[in-house]
Amino acid sequence: MGTDTHMEERLWNYIDGTCNPEERTEIERLLSNHPAWKTTHEGLLETARLLKASELEQPSMRFTKNVMESIAAFQVAPATRTYINKNIIRAIGAFFVLAIGGFVVYGFSLVNFSGGSTGNALPFNLPKPDLGFTKQIPSIFWNIFLMADAILGLVFLDRYLARKRNQAAKAN
Repeated sequence: MGTDTHMEERLWNYIDGTCNPEERTEIERLLSNHPAWKTTHEGLLETARLLKASELEQPSMRFTKNVMESIAAFQVAPATRTYINKNIIRAIGAFFVLAIGGFVVYGFSLVNFSGGSTGNALPFNLPKPDLGFTKQIPSIFWNIFLMADAILGLVFLDRYLARKRNQAAKAN
């Protein structure tokens, strides 16, 4: 296939007259000695003749404007607010709020507030929780999970409050 492409390139250069005299004599020799070259040359000559005989259509001067006007006639897609179910977003937000709240409640339930002065900077003792599955999943995973939950919860709260502020500003 690579030689066919190379042959066609050389023949197009010969037909267009862009090859140098040495290449021209070499291609003429190949045309007289090789039937594949001669057949390909005749096909390319026919293609060149058809291209020169046909006149390409010119688009109208208002082509771009016509296209833009026809696009403007269609209704623009609605904003994403209209086709995203708000209940799904609320459910996801509720899940994160409940998960964070559950971890906070669980953390406070582990704190011993009656701890005495043991040299700690805090007036209470924080036990090291053993959830039973710390051997299977490293604690760094849980720390990252809790941080991601906290960040997502804060982002959700920020967006919710910003939406409320925008609605209040529009109402005024």
